[in-house]
Amino acid sequence: MVLPTSRLQRPGRLLVPRLDELSPRAAAAAVRHHLDRTDLQSFARSSPARLLALGVVLLLLCLSAGAVTASTVSNRRHSLQTVLGQSEPDAVAAQGLYTSLSVADAAAGAAFIAGGVEPKELRDRYDQAIAQASSALVTMSDGSATDSALRADLATGLPVYTGLIETARANNRAGRPVGAAYLSEASNMMQTTMLPKAQQLLAHRSAAITEIQHEHVQIPWAALVADLFALTALIAAQLYLAQYWRRMFNAGLLLASGTLTVLLAWTIIAGVISAIQVDSARAHGATPMATLTSSRILTQQARSAETLKLVRRDASGDYDRTFDTAVAQLGDQLAHYPSDAPGARNVAAAKGMLAAWRQAHQRMNDALSRGDFPGASQVAVGPGPTEATAQVDSLDKALADGIVSTRTQLRDDVSSGYHATSLLSPGGLAVSLLAAGFVVLGIWPRLREYR
Repeated sequence: MVLPTSRLQRPGRLLVPRLDELSPRAAAAAVRHHLDRTDLQSFARSSPARLLALGVVLLLLCLSAGAVTASTVSNRRHSLQTVLGQSEPDAVAAQGLYTSLSVADAAAGAAFIAGGVEPKELRDRYDQAIAQASSALVTMSDGSATDSALRADLATGLPVYTGLIETARANNRAGRPVGAAYLSEASNMMQTTMLPKAQQLLAHRSAAITEIQHEHVQIPWAALVADLFALTALIAAQLYLAQYWRRMFNAGLLLASGTLTVLLAWTIIAGVISAIQVDSARAHGATPMATLTSSRILTQQARSAETLKLVRRDASGDYDRTFDTAVAQLGDQLAHYPSDAPGARNVAAAKGMLAAWRQAHQRMNDALSRGDFPGASQVAVGPGPTEATAQVDSLDKALADGIVSTRTQLRDDVSSGYHATSLLSPGGLAVSLLAAGFVVLGIWPRLREYR
């Protein structure tokens, strides 16, 4: 439909019809005319277009910096939360499993030496150790397929071991010498099959903590690069505006730059504090705890060798070599334990108890060399304060108390590292949104000048 000429022209100028007065096809043609490629190219080269593009880029960079920072911090916090909630409890359960199995084996041998009905204290010690081992197997999480297989093997082997011990006890009460053979078979199963598998499980669970700690002390490059890149872009944008628009300062972009500087400083400071705390957890918690756990296991291995020598009336020296090797390693670990680490007082007390135990062990060997088996048994399992049992129990308790101290230090440091970045994840997003708002405040007045 063609409009009347009077609608299209007026004296001195051309009257342009509105789009709603045109047919759809004519309206589309009019829009295409106004969006001609030449016009678009001309607009793209214009100052408003460059300002608009600059503002959009700066806006996206500010938001990206906050998002990357929040994501990085959130992932690191999740890792520490995994340590506190799963990895560390699993490692402690694995340590308890390994130690409990060692304690059970040593207690079974000590109870056997007494002959007949074993002392209630030794029987209770054995039962408690077996119960703790069973509990540790249940409380640990599934972990990897390898860990699940190890746990299944230990869960299957534990009743077999306890069955051999009960058979040995029954024969021992009846005065049958075959009881010693059953006890040796049970101890051999423990030392060659069950404890190595428990050690593998402990190594895997401890490695999970070490891996997370190692990752956490690394510099959060992604967050720092994102913050630095956005800050650099803001500075470059201000130099660009100063050169082409003759504006020495842009208040909005200056505020955005200051805001991102705060975010960058916050990320660095919180990251450093968190990394220091996690490194402290490794140096003053995980490492000394591993040493004390190993020392406690060596104590029980030496005790098993000591009692089995009496049970088997061994004269070959094999059990003595096992005892001497374990005690030498134990003494070396206690001697090199850091004096400033948690549990240092417990270790100092343990050194004296180890020396007293060595003296008791020598008295036991002297009695055996004279053929005085009852006297040797009295030294090995007697209730006296100077006998081997008292020294071993005191030594084991000192090491167990030291492990509690190191575990407390480990959890406290990891928790401090976790809380050091507690506000950074939401704060990073808030700061980046504020910086983006300042960018808009800095660019929008310049765009309004071209209306």
